[in-house]
Amino acid sequence: MKRLLILFFSLVAVAQASTHWVTLKDCRLLPNPANDADSFHVRAAGREYIFRLYFVDAPETDASLPERVAEQAKYFGVTLPQTLQIGLEGECFTRQKLAQPFTVRTCKQDARGRSRLPRYFAFVQADTADLAEQLVANGLARVYGAASDAPGMNTPEVEWRKLEQLERTAKDEKIGGWGIGAGRLNTRAVSQPGASSDYFDAFFHPKPAQPADRSAGKMPASGAKLDVNNASIGALQEVPGIGLVLAKRIIDARPFKSADELQRVKGIGAKRYAQLRPYFE
Repeated sequence: MKRLLILFFSLVAVAQASTHWVTLKDCRLLPNPANDADSFHVRAAGREYIFRLYFVDAPETDASLPERVAEQAKYFGVTLPQTLQIGLEGECFTRQKLAQPFTVRTCKQDARGRSRLPRYFAFVQADTADLAEQLVANGLARVYGAASDAPGMNTPEVEWRKLEQLERTAKDEKIGGWGIGAGRLNTRAVSQPGASSDYFDAFFHPKPAQPADRSAGKMPASGAKLDVNNASIGALQEVPGIGLVLAKRIIDARPFKSADELQRVKGIGAKRYAQLRPYFE
């Protein structure tokens, strides 16, 4: 029931979003106790806004949402106190990145905040690069896209895959939250995300990705069966019959006891399950 409610409100949020995107330049970060790494108050064109970054989720900075903190701790493989430490480090990182005027692009898609002001999803350009990408690249946020597909964005999976690669690199380098146990919370990525000459155009008109081979009977490019609990969103989409939406549903439904439980994912009926099951361990 909870998953159905999340899906319902996700669809409502997308439906209420305008496809008319607005670019706000010379934005200023407003001090507010509720600010964290991925959600913050902003002054733009004489108005106050609250913006929430697309595609990512940074750990909480306090324990007021215990279930969410527990979920984030499990994702990073750390303790609850360490999770809050990562959140505070992320908030500091964002505050530093937004110390100078920055640019926001939003279509005012509802991000369901808890403040008196509405909160909107947005892309934020800081230091000529995307803030969400910088957070993930430095191990201070996870790739997370529930209820936040950007309306009008031609190929959101391109950005998902880019963020997943940045996350894998951060894990390998053991930086930020991925290295907190080794005292590397403050360590920054060797290679930071860059920006194209037209930053926002890279989101909405990216170079076309090479299409996955979805011919019947072929295994994913890796040649190996997938682990249903650990396969990336990109790997899932290499399976014939799994697109971006279904891949996200599979990820949101984790953990599974085995791939047999794929049948409980919305959109996977008996016929589709029979087609998909051979691709998983």
